[in-house]
Amino acid sequence: MIRPTTLALLADGFEEIEAITVVDVLRRAGVAVTVAGLRDGPIEAARQTRHLAETTLETVGERLFDAIVLPGGQPGTNHLKSDSRVREAVLRHARAGKWVAAICAAPLVLQDLGLLSGRRITSHPSVASEFPGAHYAEDRVVVDGRIVTSRAAGTAFEFSLKLAELLAGVSAAREITAATLAIV
Repeated sequence: MIRPTTLALLADGFEEIEAITVVDVLRRAGVAVTVAGLRDGPIEAARQTRHLAETTLETVGERLFDAIVLPGGQPGTNHLKSDSRVREAVLRHARAGKWVAAICAAPLVLQDLGLLSGRRITSHPSVASEFPGAHYAEDRVVVDGRIVTSRAAGTAFEFSLKLAELLAGVSAAREITAATLAIV
């Protein structure tokens, strides 16, 4: 069986819980997760913790994954939004029909790329007014087509479990829920 693949991007100022939870849960589900930094070396997250990505986005190049995940946080989201390589990678995945997932403020990257018009989405409440043309919801996790959005650090586990379900199946998500004593 071929393992599903995911690219998780880390930019300086990313929200720790939103990135690390996704990587942890998807790996528990058997998903091959590649953690790529926008640059080489330690990446300082929003709460000043330092993290080492396994590779860089530059090294990943134009490789396609089954999903691409953008954690939120600030200034992490702004760094993702302004990086042409991130923009190209997100568009490449969206055009190929792959899963595109963003949490917290990171749906702003998708909005900026024109991927959310007419879609049902969610985000952190602080940026809720910045999605003209989208159908904004206050659900904790929203799936519309191949776009998955979520609200904030407090919804990161649910967001991650939804991605595990979409990539590895309902049984994988249920096993993780049971093993971690998650309440969902």
